[in-house]
Amino acid sequence: MVWINIYKKVPVAMTIAGSDSGGGAGIEADLKAFAALGVHGTVALTAITAQNTTAVTGVQDVELELIRKQIRAVAEDIGIDAAKTGMLHTSDIIETVASEVKKLGFPLVVDPVMIAKSGAELLKPEAMRSLIEVLLPIAKVVTPNIPEAEKIAGIKIRSLEDQKKVALKISELGPYAVIVKGGHLISDEKSVDVLYLDGEYYLFETERIESKNTHGTGCGFSAAITAGLAKGYNIIDAVREAKKLITAAIRYGIPVGRGHGPINPLALLYKESERYNTLRSVMQALLIIENSNETYKIVPEVGLNIAEATPYADNLSDVAAIPGRVRRAGKRVKAAFAPEFGASSHLARYILNIMEYDPMKRAAINIKYDERILEKLKETDLIISYYDRSKEPPEIKRKEGATIPWGVKEAIRNCGGKVPDIIYHRGDVGKEPMIVILSTDAVTAAKLVSKIAKMI
Repeated sequence: MVWINIYKKVPVAMTIAGSDSGGGAGIEADLKAFAALGVHGTVALTAITAQNTTAVTGVQDVELELIRKQIRAVAEDIGIDAAKTGMLHTSDIIETVASEVKKLGFPLVVDPVMIAKSGAELLKPEAMRSLIEVLLPIAKVVTPNIPEAEKIAGIKIRSLEDQKKVALKISELGPYAVIVKGGHLISDEKSVDVLYLDGEYYLFETERIESKNTHGTGCGFSAAITAGLAKGYNIIDAVREAKKLITAAIRYGIPVGRGHGPINPLALLYKESERYNTLRSVMQALLIIENSNETYKIVPEVGLNIAEATPYADNLSDVAAIPGRVRRAGKRVKAAFAPEFGASSHLARYILNIMEYDPMKRAAINIKYDERILEKLKETDLIISYYDRSKEPPEIKRKEGATIPWGVKEAIRNCGGKVPDIIYHRGDVGKEPMIVILSTDAVTAAKLVSKIAKMI
């Protein structure tokens, strides 16, 4: 049963845009972004497109009267707290939408969609004038990428200063705020979006993520800003939250099709929702380890730990483990604390680095190094590899946390590029030798550890 607080109004956002049959951009991307940010999404469909990750093969515009009726139907019954535009193919569509927005008065985010990722034209050339003269003046926020901003302003963008200059120039056309996105400006390792608002510039900087799964980036970003406005955020906070969502959406894009795969606007939602399942998995694994009569034999001097990452892990705080590790107590093993996120930087680094090669390997358990264990493991189908800590470069040794990433790369190289199930090292001065079990989940890893303990 889902409980709804009837005294709290659910924020409502609308996307006035085209449909993408490939599910990557358009209203499909917008609705995902709305849902991810806790906003009820509504739609006024302006066009139907036949497209996939490589091409747009057909466009059918929706009749003007039906576009008008869609907007009015939602406004009269549900209400619209904020809306965004996407694909508005013709001058007539732009003018129809602008007319309805002016009558109803809701804040509007304009994503001036012109060209699809595949290169297809989504705004007819003759409609550019209507975009500039009719739609931009009623926009609360306009979100052009660099090619779009250049066409609107008639100025080439080659630097951050050019972005600022163009943002100012577009603002003179009437929109309340302008954000010129920097994704197309390949100048360094950072991507910088420039927001011009109330005579001030605000910079939103994120790392540049190399991915071909970027279809729907502009749609998702403008939809996320719209969701923020629908929830009552100011423009700066709405943009800040949108940047978080779209960065994760690109990082965890969906690798489908032969061309530009779609972004994943729900990535942050999935990441958060999996935290409970991850903790539960580590707890179940801990019970397996504690209830085994043999595991005390393979606990290292530094203690044994159990760790598992969420499916969308990208930092140490996304990995759950046992604080203080699991310790030997006579012929039993016991943990003093329940699993927590961020409790093991050691195993977390193994997992995060292995996930770069195999995202399914999200769990690890460390056990003591023993030649007998290795011999038994070699009898299985598991992929076993190693790295030699005595060959660790001095610059790696000096850098905090660099040993394990280096060791994982060495282990993969040492087994011909395969991703190992077992990585071991024979230690170094002041470093205990160790075997690390890698698996899809902590419970599977714990069952293997229990089996290993019984073998010896």
